[in-house]
Amino acid sequence: MEISKDLRIALLIDAENVPHSSLKGMLEELAKYGTPTFKRIYADWTKPAVTGWKSVLLENAITPIQQYSYTTGKNSSDNAMIIDAMDILYTGKVDGFCIVSSDSDFTRLATRLREAGMKVIGMGEKKTPSAFISSCEKFIYIEILKPKPATVKATNDIRGKKITPSLTDTLNKIDNEIIKSITTSINDLADEDGWAFLGELGNLILKKHPDFDPRNYGFNKMLPLIKSLKKFQVDERKSGNSNIKLVYVRIK
Repeated sequence: MEISKDLRIALLIDAENVPHSSLKGMLEELAKYGTPTFKRIYADWTKPAVTGWKSVLLENAITPIQQYSYTTGKNSSDNAMIIDAMDILYTGKVDGFCIVSSDSDFTRLATRLREAGMKVIGMGEKKTPSAFISSCEKFIYIEILKPKPATVKATNDIRGKKITPSLTDTLNKIDNEIIKSITTSINDLADEDGWAFLGELGNLILKKHPDFDPRNYGFNKMLPLIKSLKKFQVDERKSGNSNIKLVYVRIK
């Protein structure tokens, strides 16, 4: 997804489906994509389960929307959030939406907003149903927004070689589906010599997998992830700007 700090974004949070401890990370992440001009959070604030949110709303200028649960088993907050999203859409004052929830109830909303030409970013926990993830242009797991723990020191195996557990675990998480998607995407974009521009490669993979993010596998950027797989060749070429290199990738 193209990053533009000038993008006007409506931030809508389902307080009953995400933890308040992730708010700082979510706001910092959203700042990469644009400026939130609407910031609203929805819940039945009489419930003890959302008490933790109250302490962080004022300092982040987020407007709480009260919605009582009139019927047991029904989430009235979801309905209020959907209605507000459509009202904001028709004002024409935003370029996109960020829907923060781990609930599949917002699948149709995200789809409808994209049909109207809006950019839709989703944020939620890894338990989020795939239907909602797929309906977003970009989906970010809030688990990767938490501060990283201290680096684990490497240990020696029986042959005396150093093993870094964090890297080993990370590479095991990169499943065959992602590797296959990278491979087929390179083939889709490659020139006559088999080279594909890394920026275009990342955008195409994101279209196929909205929840794709190198940070899911322990890498801050796409390039280190590609290099770690040992299945692809990387060519860093000079550009007109001495501070910028153009990175191309092809299958070995």
